[in-house]
Parts: sequence; structure tokens; C-alpha cells
Amino acid sequence: MTSSVARFPNPVFVALDTPDLGHALELAAAVRPYVGGLKVGLEFITALGPTAIRRIVDIGLPVFADTKFHDIPNTVAGAAKGIAGLGVAMFNVHASGGVAMMQAARNAAKTIAPDMLVIAVTVLTSLGPDDLIAVGLGRDANVQAKRLAAQAAKAGLDGVVCSAHELSGVREAAPGLMTVVPGIRPAGAELADQRRVMTPAEARNAGADILVIGRPITAAADPAAAASAICEHLVRTMG
Repeated sequence: MTSSVARFPNPVFVALDTPDLGHALELAAAVRPYVGGLKVGLEFITALGPTAIRRIVDIGLPVFADTKFHDIPNTVAGAAKGIAGLGVAMFNVHASGGVAMMQAARNAAKTIAPDMLVIAVTVLTSLGPDDLIAVGLGRDANVQAKRLAAQAAKAGLDGVVCSAHELSGVREAAPGLMTVVPGIRPAGAELADQRRVMTPAEARNAGADILVIGRPITAAADPAAAASAICEHLVRTMG
């Protein structure tokens, strides 16, 4: 597996979570000189479709398609082939779909794009202890994240999505996997619907390979300046 540091030397991926293609393209063009990649999520994908994803790919930065596929293996394999044909650098599935589903996604995607990175979501960063109990997972997100990271490694995936707070446990359970961390908030930023968050520098120094940052950049008065400031701060504070 290619080192994430070599493949993505700048760890900041900006989340273009909008159903407005013009706005997404404007944001992408503004932050392009400062960041390492772009992320398109379900709001973008379902509203705008494959052609719009290709437009984002054409910007020239690696694109993470935050698809979060979770279905029976055959269905996920078909979806994986579809997303792999759009030129994105990586996409994700839910690790809770099981090893067979993850393997189906990986194998199908790599028949279309051999260098495609397939990663698995462990525990959503919007979930707090009470939420985890309500869905039957117990209070400790770290335990669940470790368990699912181990399953992702068993399935031969390239990485996992986890909160920065679960990085240590995930690296213990699956030391060879790339870690993609959402829920990143600069000091003083609003949490919105996120619960388990860290600052960019804290997450990077905790071992995150890729930092997915949305509203602190995209909702800023000057997204380019916000992206530049975050990346400059990361360089200054690397542990």
C-alpha cells in the first residue's frame, strides 16, 4: 500500500458539502493552492450526480467521495464500480456492513481503478455516549472503533475513518491502515453537529493521515485565507 504521506503530502481535505455545483467549484478553486484534496459527500452526490463529481475531479486535486456505502455485498460491489469509474482517489463504506461487504467493495473498485483507495467508516463523529448506547454499541466509541478497524484490515481495505479521539486505539488494532479524520475544528470554532472533535494540529500530532475540514473553511468569510491559515499552522506545530 502506498504511504499516505507520499500520496497526500498535504493532509487537509476540504469538505464541499453543498448541493450547489457553482458554489462547490468556486470554493474548490479558492482553496486549491493551499490544501491537499477535496471531499464530496452525500448531499453533493445525491443532488448533483456523477457529472458533477467529474467536474470536481477535473480541478486537479485528489477527491474523496464520502459515499458511506452500506448494503449487501453484491449491491455495494456494483456501487463501488460506479464510483471508481469517476476518477476519485478514494471512497468509503461502513465497516459495520461486515468483512464480506468490505471485500466486495474493494475487489469491485480495484477492477476499475487499481490504485483506488477504499476505506471504512468506524464510528460517526456526530455520535456521543448517549447516542452510542441508544443504537446498542455501548458508551465507549474507542472499543467499537478498534473492533471495526480490525475488521477493515481483515477485509484488505486501505484505511478507516475515525474520530481523532479513537486514533490511538485504531492504530493499535490496525497499524497498517491510513486514518482519515473528520470532526476537525480549529480552536474556538463552533462544533455544530459534531461531538468528538480535535483541532487540526492535535489530530495530526495524534497520528491522523488525512484531516477532513468543512465549515471552518467553507463557511469562512474568506475560504482561501482560512485554508491557508490552517495549513500554515499545521506546518508550524508538527510534533
